[in-house]
Amino acid sequence: MGALKKLTSMDGVDAGKIIAAGYCFGGTSVIELARSGADVKGVVSFHGGLDSPTPTDGAKIKSKVLILSGADDPFQKAEDLAAFEKEMRDNKIDWQMVSFGGAVHSFTDKGAGSDNSKGAAYNAAADRRSFEMFKLFARENFK
Repeated sequence: MGALKKLTSMDGVDAGKIIAAGYCFGGTSVIELARSGADVKGVVSFHGGLDSPTPTDGAKIKSKVLILSGADDPFQKAEDLAAFEKEMRDNKIDWQMVSFGGAVHSFTDKGAGSDNSKGAAYNAAADRRSFEMFKLFARENFK
């Protein structure tokens, strides 16, 4: 919230046109930012954690939500995924989730290597596709 407050106080920043995006821990953080009730247009999480210590916080979400994850991410627990989807549905959030087949955690990080068996690996197709989806999400939010 402190970073958002600082950003919106800067000259030239249109506080009505902010999308928060993050990767991994940052992806988890932007989801929590939305759960805090922050006044942003949208949040985009690239391979972030979806679990919530306080699922009722979903009622505070004002923004649209885009989740981009690896379909084979071993760190994404099935029960967390199901709970996240329920949280979004129960609170009537405008949300999207895309799971990239053949991609594991850190699919956007070229430094993660290429061995999916380690649980984190770069996937060029998922990286490119996820960024294109981010750009589409941004365009839709700024009409």
